[in-house]
Amino acid sequence: MAVAEKMTLDEVYKYLRLLKPRYLKADRAGKSALLDEMELVTGRHRKSLIRRLQVGLQRVPRQRERERTYKSDVDAALRVIWESYDGICAERLQPNLVALAEQLAQHGELELPEALKAQLGAIGLTTLRERLRQLRQDEPQLRRVPRPPNQSLADVPMRRLPWNTAVPGHFEVDLVWHSGSEARGEFGYTLQMIDICTGWSERVALLGRSYRVMEAGFRAILARLPFPVLQIHPDNGSEFFNSHLRAFWAQYPHIELSRSRPYQKNDNRFVEQKNSSLVRRYVGDIRLDTVAQIQALNAIYGKLWLYNNACQPSLRLVKKTYVPATEERPARLKREYTALTPWQRLCAAAVLEPEGQQLLQLRIDLTNPRQLRQDIYTALEQLFALPCAAPAQVEDVFATLTAAPTP
Repeated sequence: MAVAEKMTLDEVYKYLRLLKPRYLKADRAGKSALLDEMELVTGRHRKSLIRRLQVGLQRVPRQRERERTYKSDVDAALRVIWESYDGICAERLQPNLVALAEQLAQHGELELPEALKAQLGAIGLTTLRERLRQLRQDEPQLRRVPRPPNQSLADVPMRRLPWNTAVPGHFEVDLVWHSGSEARGEFGYTLQMIDICTGWSERVALLGRSYRVMEAGFRAILARLPFPVLQIHPDNGSEFFNSHLRAFWAQYPHIELSRSRPYQKNDNRFVEQKNSSLVRRYVGDIRLDTVAQIQALNAIYGKLWLYNNACQPSLRLVKKTYVPATEERPARLKREYTALTPWQRLCAAAVLEPEGQQLLQLRIDLTNPRQLRQDIYTALEQLFALPCAAPAQVEDVFATLTAAPTP
């Protein structure tokens, strides 16, 4: 009967220690039967087991280190071979080690006596991996040139906007990619802004993210918003912070610029959540890379502007209450929400001009939400039917800037 799995040395010693009391008390026939069992379980020779049971079953530290099988001449040969073939991995090198060494020896790059050749043919994959790891440590490391810091971020404060902001106009900003499965070439983006106080959402589709495109997107949103912007809070991307856009925002001294902390996505939690519910939910993950697709998406966003802001209630946190622990349950934070449309919250904040508020309210009253939703999904089907750009086709990015999206 073959041993299913080979025991480690520590497991062998532990097993023999458990059987040793029985072995010492057994008669001749009993000892023979126990030795048969030990042979079968451990895979050790009978005489070796007898010696171990008589001498002791504690591991003794090695008195002298074992000599290296592969010495410095093998290391020197491996270095020449490994460097000559551009540092390939051990899995590619080990099966061809002798053939590669012979090829180098023909050109005088390596001395290959028979003893060294035999050792190169006998070296195992694990040993070769370890030797190559040591060789890599000796190689000079490429000096990485640090990326210069973005100077446009130097004077922009980092913060997390409070959830209980009471005045409309403080917007979290983000850019949603529409690259499909591969981020190559020029493709579309959605620039989205979410007001923390009211949940008011603004979106515009862009082709590319150059400063001209980003500036046009921000101008379109600023022209459409029914209330003033007080703060813009994006992440640290260079599409938001560069010398061109800083010059653009300098034209609006009443708008404060701030940014989230690096690698802290929860600093922009409101817009990150709306990226899923207000962009991905409708557009999905398809690739959009033509002028026709971007213009069609902007037409859809024009309909969604009214549908999401005036027709759909959204939850907003209004209160947090700490509930101390009791015998039945641990301490917890109780949250209270209200379900109102962004338009209702905006009207309650009393920041709109009376005439503008009346005109927009009239438009909302005349809108059939069911028909508007049907129009949105019909437009989405038309968008999905549009073809993407051909490999050699060059799209005119500026064609998407001629007509700013209108609500």
